[in-house]
Amino acid sequence: MSNILWQPDAQRIGKTRMEAFRRFINRRHHLHVDDYPALHQWSIDQREDFWQAIVDFFDIRFHAQPDAVLLEGAQMPSAQWFPGATLNFAEHLLRRRDDAVAVVAIGENGQREQLTWAQLAEHVAGLQYSLQAAGVGLGDRVAACMPNTWQTLVAMLATTSLGAIWSCSSPDFGTQGVIDRFGQIEPKVLLTCAGYRYAGKELDQSAKVNEILERLPSLQQLIVVPYARPQARIEDFRTQANVSLWEDFYEVGGEPDFIAVPFAHPLYILYSSGTTGVPKCIIHSTGGVLLQHVKEHGLHADLGAGDRLFYYTTCGWMMWNWLVSALAVGSAVVLYDGSPFQPGPERLIDLIDDERISVFGTSPKFLATLESSGLKPRLSHDLHSLKTLLCTGSALSPQSYDYVYRDIKRDLCLASMSGGTDIVSCFVIGNPLLPVRRGEMQGKSLGMAIEVWDDNGQPVIGEKGELVCTRHFPAMPIGLWNDPDGEKLRASYFSQFPGVWAQGDYAEQLIHGGMMIHGRSDAVLNPGGVRIGTAEIYRQVEKVPQVVDSVAIGQQWQDDVRVVLFVQLRDAVPLDDELEQQIRQVIRANTTPRHVPAKIVAVSEIPRTISGKVVELAVRNVVHGQQVKNTDALANPEALEQYRNRPELQT
Repeated sequence: MSNILWQPDAQRIGKTRMEAFRRFINRRHHLHVDDYPALHQWSIDQREDFWQAIVDFFDIRFHAQPDAVLLEGAQMPSAQWFPGATLNFAEHLLRRRDDAVAVVAIGENGQREQLTWAQLAEHVAGLQYSLQAAGVGLGDRVAACMPNTWQTLVAMLATTSLGAIWSCSSPDFGTQGVIDRFGQIEPKVLLTCAGYRYAGKELDQSAKVNEILERLPSLQQLIVVPYARPQARIEDFRTQANVSLWEDFYEVGGEPDFIAVPFAHPLYILYSSGTTGVPKCIIHSTGGVLLQHVKEHGLHADLGAGDRLFYYTTCGWMMWNWLVSALAVGSAVVLYDGSPFQPGPERLIDLIDDERISVFGTSPKFLATLESSGLKPRLSHDLHSLKTLLCTGSALSPQSYDYVYRDIKRDLCLASMSGGTDIVSCFVIGNPLLPVRRGEMQGKSLGMAIEVWDDNGQPVIGEKGELVCTRHFPAMPIGLWNDPDGEKLRASYFSQFPGVWAQGDYAEQLIHGGMMIHGRSDAVLNPGGVRIGTAEIYRQVEKVPQVVDSVAIGQQWQDDVRVVLFVQLRDAVPLDDELEQQIRQVIRANTTPRHVPAKIVAVSEIPRTISGKVVELAVRNVVHGQQVKNTDALANPEALEQYRNRPELQT
């Protein structure tokens, strides 16, 4: 039986921008690149021709022309991309000025607002002028603690239009979580909401904002969006900085200016999850983000004018930065703020039909919840507009692939992706030209020289190892904040294999070109010296209907490591001998005896980061009596306590 679940037909392939790009480079360079593997190989063998082709195909406009495409030393990191070139990021996202819809913003309470391309530019122009008057210029930091609303997007575009640096978190971060991030970068301006909504509750932010303000002495201007708290007043906020309400801070109108900055000028500061210490402040470049994102949106997601992209994300996750870049390929974006299950599990599926979404992005956890809720969107919704379903955050189980094609839509490109905040983009990504195989990611992203290496630094196929990138790419971070000599950057990404980017993912390249991610390599289990990725266990546990969620760790035990599996069970289901046996049998039947946990322990909750990732390292530290340095990165830090001093783990 074939494990191919979907394959694009010739007519569909012929309409894709990936196919148009293949023909474009064949004409330009007199090549005979006939398929995607050949196109990918060319993109890494001829990187300068490839990235120049991206610039030309997507009409990237430099104010000053580059002296070269790439200058690099003998070893990574040492690249200068498009030296001498200047450009502006916001200019590329605001090219259109027509009356088509550019942004739709929806709250969980049903509030819906939209801006046309012309209106979006007018808001950006007005806010830009007021930010400039408040002293914001090249290299200044503008920080935001905001829900996923159109105001957040306008503020990012106004900030980057001035050559200032944008950095964002979401209101669900605690005070310490915000200070751990923004305290390092010393913003001149802070944009925040007075309150926000989640799961039917309205949450007042003013006390938390005042705590944050006391600890940001660099602040000169506070802008408050009364979102979810219309009665907010400037007197509610205690700070030495100037305070304005959003609607009083600027007047809509005019045409934005776009300050030209060097290709490598800082654009965004993003943050590592920070579960093992203070988060790293990762600096991303203007040109690097723009080129990487138009490639991913325009070619890999096949987005263009007339399309609408939705991704369920908060503003504290890199997927927000990724989502809004779709404006640069002429696509509209749909923003949603609130719980994805309010008032019911069909909430986001309704949006597909209501807003004619063509590319819908979500997480494996969301799809698993839909399935367990018994939802069959194929029967209840039209879904005619939907052509691609994107999924990232963790590995997608084979069962979820089955669910998508059985119960959501048959003619659909299911694109499971993997990348990271570190590159604000993807290494492994979807592809409109390739088949979708059950339980596999479609393949490597163009221009990314991805390999899987064993411990000796040798590339392997069909075996598990470390995901590496062996050549420079433009979206590589240009540095970490307060790391002037680059020592922390090299230690973070280039220490395992000197001169080669190691992503920290335990991965496998399959013979036909597909990829699998088996978990974070720092969370790999090592019983008896055999390396096991946690995702290998989760894929099996998800088949057990009584289990809602799980986390697997390696516990140091009698001079070895034993696998411990914590399970969150459905209401009123006991973890008895029969269920333990069932879980072990499912794991053993589909993996190896070494994957079978030595201990299975029931817990009421699995700890996750605010962006929804399971935190194996934090659980492992608690089990071993070690300190978890930074619980502010967690959505539910109180859940960790039940993992401490468990009697089941003492024998």
